[in-house]
Amino acid sequence: MSINASRRDLLRGAAVTMTAASYSRVMGANERLRYGIIGAGDRGQHDMDLFMTDKTVEVAAVCDVYAAKIDQVKNKAPNAKSYKDHRQLLAQKDIDIVQVSTPDHWHAVCAIDALNAGKDVYCEKPLTLRMEEGPEIVKAARVNERICQVGMQQRSGKHYLQAKAEYIDSGKIGKITMARTWWHGNTYHLRRAPASLQTKPSNLDWAHFLGPLKWRDYDPQQYFNWRAYLDFGGGQVTDLFTHWIDVVHMFTGSDIPFSAQAAGGVYNYKDGRTAPDTINVLLQYPAEFTATFEATLAPGISGAAVELCGTQGRLLIDRQHYEFTPAGRGAVPIVVKAEAGQDPLTQDHVNNFLSCVRSRKLPNGDVLIGHRSAQASHLGNISYMQKRRLDFDPVREEILPH
Repeated sequence: MSINASRRDLLRGAAVTMTAASYSRVMGANERLRYGIIGAGDRGQHDMDLFMTDKTVEVAAVCDVYAAKIDQVKNKAPNAKSYKDHRQLLAQKDIDIVQVSTPDHWHAVCAIDALNAGKDVYCEKPLTLRMEEGPEIVKAARVNERICQVGMQQRSGKHYLQAKAEYIDSGKIGKITMARTWWHGNTYHLRRAPASLQTKPSNLDWAHFLGPLKWRDYDPQQYFNWRAYLDFGGGQVTDLFTHWIDVVHMFTGSDIPFSAQAAGGVYNYKDGRTAPDTINVLLQYPAEFTATFEATLAPGISGAAVELCGTQGRLLIDRQHYEFTPAGRGAVPIVVKAEAGQDPLTQDHVNNFLSCVRSRKLPNGDVLIGHRSAQASHLGNISYMQKRRLDFDPVREEILPH
């Protein structure tokens, strides 16, 4: 068997059908789960709060390079042990589940180390900083028979699942020929570091924050708004498009494009950022449809959604609602609002992860799904950086040479 065949078998074959029978023990619904968080920033603590709504979850450990973030967690979970090196947290034998919510350049290392340490992992999206990291994380999850959920919460969203069943699975939309996605005016990518970070705090380990990246002197913007720098993440493409292209993958059942093109640049925010403030991506899929993404940080436009165009109608969906418009002149849209509440999508996604930790079933946002959606985004970014169309082999999952 060739190396590539072996790799495909690992990613796609029997290993991905993990069931309770293949694992040593199915946990009871009321057994306590000891939880550790690696990366306790805004998103990390938001997710942690959702984990804490399950009274069987105990926050047992926190790891961050900035002690002020550890203090914030310990205000909510005073008995949690604190670390600034994730390896020390993973050495804590009584931890069952680990959340990885670091900047993207730490995702692969922390996730693989956690999986190899026998922990089940909830990893924020995108799963990877670089496309080639994905198969290694998938391998670590499969070999160690661990649950690994990626934080693409639309996979667990009730109205997303409802729309899929009603209009996609039923065939009412017809053949999908185009998927349009957009996310404009995301102000999170324009954040400015506060006065408290203008000089490096003595309890912030900048060298550890950089980790595998090349050295540069402390920069408050690169620490606070790291998504604007391609060394740390993939900008709007991997932060935002990964969510939306995952919805496209979920609805179409097609998750590996065969070509990618992109164009954009830093057109307005000349503040040292390296990720484009305006970007357009175009992907083509073997199932005969195109998927696009457009985003700009310019304040004149805002909004985010996915639109699937089929031969029998159009489905538009975002985090607040969906609407289906049948084909034909004068058709009236059918509109369904999403569930109200404090981030019900992520709460449902966390709940799905915890349920799968107990049952050993694959979660809604399984690691292989997370790899494929990050991969599609990475192809867009690589095309942008190389200023060329990419041809991608959907079987070998490799960029083809010129």
